[in-house]
Amino acid sequence: MIDKKLMSFPGIRRILTILFGLAFVQAASILGQACFLAKAITDLWEGRPLAEQWSWILAFVGCYLLRHFCLLVRTRILDHYAQQQAQRLRQKLLAKVFEQGPQIVQDQGTGNVTTMALEGIDQVENYLQLILAKVATMTVVPWVLLAAIWLFDWKSGAFLLVIYPLIIVFMIVLGYAAQAKADHQYHTYQLLSNHFVDSLRGIDTLRYLGLSRRYARSIFKTSERFRKATMSTLRVAILSTFALDFFTTLSIAVVAVILGIRLINGAILLFPALTILILSPEYFLPIRDFSNDYHATLNGKNALTAIERILAVEKPPVKVVELPTWQADSHLTIKQLDFAYSKQKPTLKQLALTATGFQKIGIIGLSGSGKSTLINLLGGFLNPDQAQIKIADQTVASFNQPAWQRQLIYIPQNPYIFRATLRENITFYQPQASAAAVEEAVKVVGLERLASELPQGLETQIGEGARGLSGGQAQRIALARAFLDQQRRILLFDEPTAHLDIETEVELKERMLPLMENHLVFFATHRLHWMQEMDQIVVLDHGQVVEQGTLAQLQQNQGAFSQLSRSLRSV
Repeated sequence: MIDKKLMSFPGIRRILTILFGLAFVQAASILGQACFLAKAITDLWEGRPLAEQWSWILAFVGCYLLRHFCLLVRTRILDHYAQQQAQRLRQKLLAKVFEQGPQIVQDQGTGNVTTMALEGIDQVENYLQLILAKVATMTVVPWVLLAAIWLFDWKSGAFLLVIYPLIIVFMIVLGYAAQAKADHQYHTYQLLSNHFVDSLRGIDTLRYLGLSRRYARSIFKTSERFRKATMSTLRVAILSTFALDFFTTLSIAVVAVILGIRLINGAILLFPALTILILSPEYFLPIRDFSNDYHATLNGKNALTAIERILAVEKPPVKVVELPTWQADSHLTIKQLDFAYSKQKPTLKQLALTATGFQKIGIIGLSGSGKSTLINLLGGFLNPDQAQIKIADQTVASFNQPAWQRQLIYIPQNPYIFRATLRENITFYQPQASAAAVEEAVKVVGLERLASELPQGLETQIGEGARGLSGGQAQRIALARAFLDQQRRILLFDEPTAHLDIETEVELKERMLPLMENHLVFFATHRLHWMQEMDQIVVLDHGQVVEQGTLAQLQQNQGAFSQLSRSLRSV
């Protein structure tokens, strides 16, 4: 019913104390409503004037208002607390994803992690709002009302006491069935989100290869599985709700019939009989409310379990080594590097690579050869399974070293554009940059035309629902960020022009090459024309370096690079 993990949430005991206190006040107000209403009706039945009943009626109204005031206070407290905890969980989840890097996204699936950070957190927030209130109400209200009913008439109290556990047992049996269905539905939802996002990210490639229709059918089949799983879960949830409503209504009817017979026989007075009859639906109301929202609480519980599973992932310990700033005479050596995403075949095997000083190293290979994985390893976003790495004669286990990462500039295929002004996006890593430096960066990367077209120039809001940008414009902003940071001497490019048309790429190339001077550059791509600008070329095939050298050497060897060139030209 309630996940034990909730008890570890900060402030949960204080919130539960408040909720239990409000539940006691709520139970007292419900009892007051029933008593005052029954008293007024009984007095009227006995022939007393209406004018004498105003005190009971006003007392009834007061209890009614107190009851709903408690509900209002409870709702506001839970809304604030659930929102606060959802924000905390989202920050922890994003921090964990950032800490673990691409590997955790690879393990969990891009769509699943994205959905979890958005809808999953919202489901947890809804779960907190529902479960805490219902647990407090179910723990307090029925038993306070049962004690009052027992005092009025122990026979009615005994009947209600016996029937309540039977209803709970019945609800547990149906609850297990609903939970199994909900678990299956959530698993199907994870598959659907991963499949959809992965297909969406590769839609250009799928269309190019003529596979878009096949993948459209695959997405349709996956969505149909999710629809059927959802409908199956809803059938069980609706059935359990109907069954519980039926049995509680039947129980109240039995109480009413018994009280009616005893009232006719003179075995009970009208006031206690009427009070018990009013309290009986209220006695079953908490468990009926819980049943109505049981499916929603299951979704939130599943989402919380999945989030906690990610938060429990520990980052492998890394020995921090102080590394010198990269200079023209610095050396990098990588030997016997192995890496595999969990439960998958090795992505990189026995990889070896060397770099010296300020040079441009091109990393080329077909899709799936391991280019992006190698860039992520060089950036310290992933840790190798094993490797012999030396940076300036310092031995390290991975590139996840603060002293190394402080020297990096990473430019991916799709740079992130924040919802901020164009100037703030350019100066994101160098917020203290002068206006003259920004103007020069705009000129160097060719953003003058964009700045002149924007209504407020560099002060125009862009990104995330504001002014949209093309892929080429986003890459220019990423290059402007790199230009402003003159202290970092290592550039990592991961297919930065893969999604651009050839005209935009050629224009960007002219802007990018000057920025690469006096830098150590790792440039991963499958575009052959970039290799003419590289000082050294590394050819990857199925996670292994199959050839390495200058362009002239590789062309002369007529080996893997020449074969790859023919393959890429024929595509």
